[in-house]
Amino acid sequence: MQTTDWRAEAARRGVDMARLPRHIAMIMDGNGRWARARGFHRLIGHANGHGTVRRMVLGCAELGIETLSLYTFSTENWRRPPEEVDGLMRLLERSAREELPVMIRNGVRIRFSGRLWELSDELQAVLRRAEQMTAHNRRITLHLAINYGGRAELVDAMRAIAHDVQAGRLSPDAIDETTIQAYLYQPDLPDPDLLIRTAGEQRTSNFLLWQTAYTELYITPVLWPDFTMEHLIEAIVDYQGRQRKFGGVLETAASR
Repeated sequence: MQTTDWRAEAARRGVDMARLPRHIAMIMDGNGRWARARGFHRLIGHANGHGTVRRMVLGCAELGIETLSLYTFSTENWRRPPEEVDGLMRLLERSAREELPVMIRNGVRIRFSGRLWELSDELQAVLRRAEQMTAHNRRITLHLAINYGGRAELVDAMRAIAHDVQAGRLSPDAIDETTIQAYLYQPDLPDPDLLIRTAGEQRTSNFLLWQTAYTELYITPVLWPDFTMEHLIEAIVDYQGRQRKFGGVLETAASR
């Protein structure tokens, strides 16, 4: 089977390969709508979305993206029907087991964020094994947010900071942005440069609230199971056409 050279294809489509985003985050929306449009159960949409995950991970690794963050299961997703939640948990566990050899072969380091201690013991064990087995991989970091909420992450960080203040390990006067960053779930990961949301919703849905303060947003109507590497390349081209100021003013001849 013929495979695509995604670096060459990206360059052909106008991507400056010297200015790739280091960290891309994705909100994988539209699985349920994809399934309903075809008369399937919502879980069929989630299963098909799993194929897109593999394409994005391997494609981003080939392009040279350092980190890919995926919003896998939010703290709010527990409100969905129990049948769907149970199916999603089974899909997560099965995918983590089945995809691990693929991730190892392709140099993918896997990291997880969220209130993992609230998941089943079986799923926690599978996730820990995936982290341990890929800890030395360096081609790309796959960061999966499971039972994750941006507000929950900040609450957990504030609790940890309060405990350290109470124990005398930290002075309140020493708390700054760097301190808070150090107490996040994955403090060493760079902030996302680009956040892509599929299925057209115009919100960030409690994903990486601290980390996306100056992240560029790209919204596409394409449903997650239909999202392709060509769509990703379009998003990167759009991202590279923007001017990132981080709250400052661009220095141009006209502004001097």
